[in-house]
Amino acid sequence: MAFTEVILTANISSLGAEADIVKVRRGYARNFLLPNGKALEINSGSLRQINHLKAKRAEREARGLFIAEGLRELSRAIERKVEVLEIYFCPSMFRGSEAAELVTHARAAGVDCCELGASAFEKVSGREGPDGLLGVARTWDCSLDQLKPSANPLLLVAESVEKPGNLGALLRTADSAGCDALIVCDPITDVFNPNVVRSSQGALFSMPVAVCTSQEAAAWMKAKGVRSLATSPAATKAYWDVDCRGPVALLLGSEKDGLSDFWLKGADEKISIPQAGLSDSLNVSNAAAICLFEAVRQRRK
Repeated sequence: MAFTEVILTANISSLGAEADIVKVRRGYARNFLLPNGKALEINSGSLRQINHLKAKRAEREARGLFIAEGLRELSRAIERKVEVLEIYFCPSMFRGSEAAELVTHARAAGVDCCELGASAFEKVSGREGPDGLLGVARTWDCSLDQLKPSANPLLLVAESVEKPGNLGALLRTADSAGCDALIVCDPITDVFNPNVVRSSQGALFSMPVAVCTSQEAAAWMKAKGVRSLATSPAATKAYWDVDCRGPVALLLGSEKDGLSDFWLKGADEKISIPQAGLSDSLNVSNAAAICLFEAVRQRRK
């Protein structure tokens, strides 16, 4: 069996007929059409489970599955060898030939693919104006033990980031700066949240990620000889005045509360981003980009 048995319910009330119910097992949920040539409309427990994966962290963690929606996200997941189990697609929503090609290649690789009508796809999509592609994929090990940093690592550590969009943007920023890894400490949102996947623009699939407690991260960094740089508006040293050329980790907290005392008291150095305006803080991904690319600049000397 695939991820779940799919029960397709044809919504054919407009044809003056009773609804047909078709049970579809592995490999057969493909291109079922109504007599009028339209794709079957879905109303099933299968799609409810997709919505549960989309909305509930506990469901994702219990099943070890997550949702990757959109051509960019799904194609990058496949490119990075993420295990995609099922693809749901709606050809009427495709915006070019790439989406159909992805489905064709996925089928050839043995991925179960199920065509949905537009209204059914809208029920499972988490987006306005979806592009007709959604995949169910398997999560992977995000422990500290699986990280393999270089001899001179540049790490980004994010503590208790609340918003999925911010966590996704941090993944994208870390990927752009060439970080060895993003370490997510005491997470409030999980890295497989659909909005994290979307805002990372596929960086989740290329950036090594670990999820752990702050205490575990600190012990791991100490064992690896990594210096910690804690960002704080109260710090007196500007980010450009600190030496980032050796093994180093940039620490950032939530936009609401910043870093906890655990990190502020235990960090090797505290740094700030001097600001001239009334605001004393930046978006967390903006702050990360400013400090990380200063580290990149120093390392290229």
